Amino acid sequence: MALSRELISIERIFYEEAAETYPHGQAILARFPGAERIAVPSHWNIPELHGNAGSVEDWIRIKRSTLVLGVKKSLTMRPNGRSAHFIAPSTSNGCAMACAYCYVPRRKGFANPITLFVNTEKACAAIVRHAGRQGPLPEPDSVDPALWVYDIGENGDLSVDAAVFDGVRDVIHLFRDIPNAKASFATKAVNRDLLTYEPRGKTRIRFSLMPERIAKVVDVRTSPIPERIAAIDDFVGAGYEVHANFSPVIMYEGWEADWRDLFRQIDAALSPASKAQLRCEIIMLTHNAGLHEVNLGWHPRAEDLLWRPEIQEVKVSEGGQTNLRYRTRWKGRWLARFKDLLAAEMPYCTVRYAF
Repeated sequence: MALSRELISIERIFYEEAAETYPHGQAILARFPGAERIAVPSHWNIPELHGNAGSVEDWIRIKRSTLVLGVKKSLTMRPNGRSAHFIAPSTSNGCAMACAYCYVPRRKGFANPITLFVNTEKACAAIVRHAGRQGPLPEPDSVDPALWVYDIGENGDLSVDAAVFDGVRDVIHLFRDIPNAKASFATKAVNRDLLTYEPRGKTRIRFSLMPERIAKVVDVRTSPIPERIAAIDDFVGAGYEVHANFSPVIMYEGWEADWRDLFRQIDAALSPASKAQLRCEIIMLTHNAGLHEVNLGWHPRAEDLLWRPEIQEVKVSEGGQTNLRYRTRWKGRWLARFKDLLAAEMPYCTVRYAF
């Protein structure tokens, strides 16, 4: 286990009973023999965790010490077109980290520790079938010049999952043998065990990066920004494609100087090989009214950066939630300025998409 016990130290496991019948479920339970085990009817129906406002007070403890094991029911692929062509069935949901802007707790409730889906082989089989129906990528596009790209980590962080679950390695190995597709996932953690997985160029890791002084406030329990930057060369050398995920871009007094410094740090750290393959995505902050209330219960300092109604406007999501994003008129200007800064400091880093 390459990650710190401060991040993951499992003391309690909620599990669907069917999870015990799968090899991955058996292996995870065996890995934590001293953990309390609590059988539940559904990984989505754990009142002690989901929708329990009182759990805000124990936010970090639950993230560190609780694990949920479930069986994935839906195996559908969803079209994407931004970070990937398709969103693959998740092997996990939730996270041991606690980024203050994370969208997953908005949907799943207050405490949202790692849920691992132990029927990984069914997700893998669904991906193989889907990729087989696609044929070759018709033409290069903003997602990839040659292959269909499947995001395999939409609702969690696979670098952290890999510390307790061999299913991450299974999925990465799967894509080595799919001729017309590659995997992709974003991460805020450096787990050097992944360097041994031999992805053979068929997995894209997107390291999320932002100015360090802001990350110290909002990127709670993640790997430090300098550690993420320093890992890029190693992951490229191990056979991964490595991109940067500049996300979220948060507006505050002095943001331009901080991002300029970050771009210079990245430029100074990367080898020519890493620079040659580097691409990026830029995602401006979107916040959420419900998450704002949750954060006030455990991390109000983050809300000084995230909740800025004077420069944000309300947007109701497709799911009916009240989100805040930067006002359209200003957002366009700020995004253009961000791209100009990036082009001046890292002209080799093509922007794949920005919004």
